Amino acid sequence: MPANMPDDADAAASVVRIRFGIAYDGTDFKGWSRQPGLRTVQGVLEDALATLFRRTGTSPRITVAGRTDAGVHALGQVAHADVDESALAAVARPRRGSEADATPEAALARRLTGIIGADADVVITHAERAPAGFDARFSAVWRRYEYRVADAAALRDPLERRRTVAHPRTLDVTAMDAAARSLLGLHDFAAFCRPREGATTIRTLQSFEWRRAADGVLVASLQADAFCHSMVRALVGACVAVGEGRLAASDPQVLLEAAERTSAFKVMPAKGLVLTEVGYPDDHELEARAGQTRARRELHVDGLIG
Repeated sequence: MPANMPDDADAAASVVRIRFGIAYDGTDFKGWSRQPGLRTVQGVLEDALATLFRRTGTSPRITVAGRTDAGVHALGQVAHADVDESALAAVARPRRGSEADATPEAALARRLTGIIGADADVVITHAERAPAGFDARFSAVWRRYEYRVADAAALRDPLERRRTVAHPRTLDVTAMDAAARSLLGLHDFAAFCRPREGATTIRTLQSFEWRRAADGVLVASLQADAFCHSMVRALVGACVAVGEGRLAASDPQVLLEAAERTSAFKVMPAKGLVLTEVGYPDDHELEARAGQTRARRELHVDGLIG
């Protein structure tokens, strides 16, 4: 190796992993994942990164905790990007006469916001240097979602219409909550997942409950190690069928045990769904968790879509 060529260790040491917190109104996005000719959250963020880093000769790519579908919102999305440390220093350098940011990562978030727009439908809520071993996708131990339904007993708030599904009849929240709690645990959720070739539908549903908020809106809260494609909206749809009286409170568990896709309920629209939080282990466990998750993904082609 020539004397002036860095070895692999030197190259790796020059790369910084940045952890981003991201929130977005999913209404006008065709989902998270970049797609040619379509507006997506990943596309908007990576285009902004490419603009900011264009003079450094780099174009960072983003890895996300959960790839949300078209129309799904997020308040607590997590992602990471690997950037060259010298490139980060270049884009974070204070401009003449301006006050320096607390950290290069804070400067990065502020300047990305300037490119995306302060009033945009996607917001970088924070940026920080990730701890060793962190992987936004593979280190995660749970994802948490909420789903909002305004039934006939709820106050209809036009300011909430982009994230709340209107339902014409009054729903029985007690029966819905009982049905939801019957589905907890490690199961094959094939009855509630859109099939994907080679993908596992085995998940651990850690919590699922319904409550009626102060304004009367029904709010479902769900948490699992991961969710397969359309799983959250299908689970919510089964509970809405229970609330209408079309299914008994015990029927979703029967459907779960059958482990087959069913037409007994409707999958709910995307607009009511919000990714609220992603959970991670303590810093010293991040790398081990990521390794365990990658090993499982090698056995099963797996999606993390809510």
